[in-house]
Amino acid sequence: MTWHKIDHTPDFSRPFIKKVKAGSKSICLVGFEGKLYAVSAKCPHAGADLSEGLCVRKLIVCPYHRYTYDLETGKGGEGQNDFIETYPVEIREDGVYIGVNSLWDKLRLGFK
Repeated sequence: MTWHKIDHTPDFSRPFIKKVKAGSKSICLVGFEGKLYAVSAKCPHAGADLSEGLCVRKLIVCPYHRYTYDLETGKGGEGQNDFIETYPVEIREDGVYIGVNSLWDKLRLGFK
């Protein structure tokens, strides 16, 4: 896994959704109830930019068709049968970092 420092320094005093870059990946960074979450920025259903959606009860809501995804697991709402990728987030002294697995990392994890 490679950790990427993001340029955005979030304000934790209120909820937010912001699209950021972690390496070459577009990531949706979400601040909700004092926690940071990083998920895929693209909805798998219709390709919408999830950073233009909203956050309700630890769910990110797609701005196109109101599909929902759990911020912790990436699992889609009931009956959707889809998911979004989630990424680990670390808050360090010098900023916020998002961990991204390469294809090789994913393959290696699949054989454990």
